[in-house]
Amino acid sequence: MSRPVVQAILGIALLSAMDAIIKGAVARLPVLEIAFLRYLVGTAVMIVLLAIERPGWPSREAIVANGLRAVIVVITATSFFYALGQLPLAEVLILSFISPAVTVVFASLILGERIGPRVLASLAAGFAGVALIVWGGLSGGAGDRTSSLLGVAAVLVSAVGYSASNVLLRARAQRDPLVTIVAIQNIGPALILVGPAGWVWLPPSGSLWPALIAIGALGVAGHLLLARAYAAAEAARLAALDYTALIWAVLFGLVVFGEVPTLWAWCGAILIVGSAWTIARR
Repeated sequence: MSRPVVQAILGIALLSAMDAIIKGAVARLPVLEIAFLRYLVGTAVMIVLLAIERPGWPSREAIVANGLRAVIVVITATSFFYALGQLPLAEVLILSFISPAVTVVFASLILGERIGPRVLASLAAGFAGVALIVWGGLSGGAGDRTSSLLGVAAVLVSAVGYSASNVLLRARAQRDPLVTIVAIQNIGPALILVGPAGWVWLPPSGSLWPALIAIGALGVAGHLLLARAYAAAEAARLAALDYTALIWAVLFGLVVFGEVPTLWAWCGAILIVGSAWTIARR
């Protein structure tokens, strides 16, 4: 395997571990507070890395472009964290796998990367998989149905934001130092979320702080690896690697939370992962 592929796979594994820790934390703290602390810890880590690597002050263009990406990151993260509190971990990850197909569309519109007619078929298959998972999640009571629908909607918002973020990452990775990109990716969201987090703030217990620090550290490490991967390879080529997170999601969900994916979830996963694989072979 090429170095960008290995970096992307390892980055996804670290972010999957972060997701599992977040799922445990959302039962005890508000989503906005967890998101703020995740990026606050990430900011502290990035300040140390900036002091070591000394990439220089970013240009105004870099601040504006990466600042826009920071806004997208906030929307992506908060919607995803919310979904983790509403749905099983594996289902959240499976639903998020529509992002490779969306990434290809954004890569074409923003980066001018060429796509073929199979992208439309891939999108249709991916959303058919989403429909199966939604259908399976509607078998519970009224409260369960509402939670399922809200969770699915949050994942879809997150998937679109994730795709846009990755495409913008590749666009900026050709111009800005990677450490600068990831630094703004943490500092920007921390500044954006400090106010909203203050509205819902609950003091974390002492036992929660190691988990919150781990969330921030894993987030920085995972995104640094992804930044290096997307700087060296096409966004559309790496996007399909996202489905390797399914292995980690099922493992963490089963071992940590005792969650077993339903038959509907597996059927939806086949369609969604199949669509991602089709894109990978383009």
